[in-house]
Amino acid sequence: MRPVMHLVLLLTAILLCASCSWLSSGDGDNSEEKRKQEELEKLSEKQFYDRIQRNLQSGNWTDAIANLQAFEAQFPFGNYAEQAQLELIYAYYASLDYEAAIAAADRFIRLHPRHPNVDYAYYVKGLSSLRQSKGIFTNFMPTDASRRDQGEARTAFATFSELLSRYPNSTYAADARKRMLHLRDLLARHEIHVANYYFLRGAYLAAANRGRYVVENFQQTPAVPDGLAVMAQAYYFLGLRDLAEDSARVLAANYSDHPALDDEGRFQFMETIGEDEDHWLSRVTFGLYQPEKPPKFDSRAIYNPIDRALAEPKEADLPQPEGTEPAKRSWLNRLSFGLLG
Repeated sequence: MRPVMHLVLLLTAILLCASCSWLSSGDGDNSEEKRKQEELEKLSEKQFYDRIQRNLQSGNWTDAIANLQAFEAQFPFGNYAEQAQLELIYAYYASLDYEAAIAAADRFIRLHPRHPNVDYAYYVKGLSSLRQSKGIFTNFMPTDASRRDQGEARTAFATFSELLSRYPNSTYAADARKRMLHLRDLLARHEIHVANYYFLRGAYLAAANRGRYVVENFQQTPAVPDGLAVMAQAYYFLGLRDLAEDSARVLAANYSDHPALDDEGRFQFMETIGEDEDHWLSRVTFGLYQPEKPPKFDSRAIYNPIDRALAEPKEADLPQPEGTEPAKRSWLNRLSFGLLG
């Protein structure tokens, strides 16, 4: 028993030493954090702001964000307070935290709607929504963006549209217009993708409505000819032959080389949903099971050979927000915490 007791005592001593070491290291971390906090509190507003600029210029986004947050808490109504809020938006975007960038941009727009650089907040908000719409794998493998949920893309489009309506002469207006063209193409192609899915489900009225929506709301996009083709085929399946012929006639008159038309410009209506002999299930079952092959309209190879959904405006480096002269606040402004004067 005595050797066992010795072993137990030895293990207990080791655990106590390890616990003390862990506690002392925790105290060290806390003391280091406290030392940094005290150091920041001794800095003047200008010194603190200059330190943040060094963080931003070196790309140290973690320290930049932490210091910008501390700066606002320490100098909420200082001369650089509003500029620091803009730079926090920039730092969040540069660190790929798009959700935080959007929240910071919304906050700045709400607090400073008349700020001379508020257009920057709208611009970064739109870019952040656009980046969120792409998903995390876009940079590693090519994907068809039109197949994804377009909620964030619509938000980005609306934000860029608001930027242009409020600030048509903004520094960021030209780039916002280019991105809106790309987003418009993307949203239109998504409608065609959904219409093709409705053909698969046999929901022909829903498919026709999607095609009509593209034709009416996304004019001058490469998806319009497919929108007309969707309408023609969907109306044909619904037994609305006059509407089907009208849609086919408009398609032939404006897009004579669409693949749904034959050499004489006649629309090749599908009478019934055929069977997909090339489907993998058909091959595995040696033709015993052949899934249906519904119509699928996608003429991007003809009307958009350089797919604008892939050739969107390049991701230029986001510029740091332009600085404004530090605000010289009156005594009334300071006493009222920025509400007056």
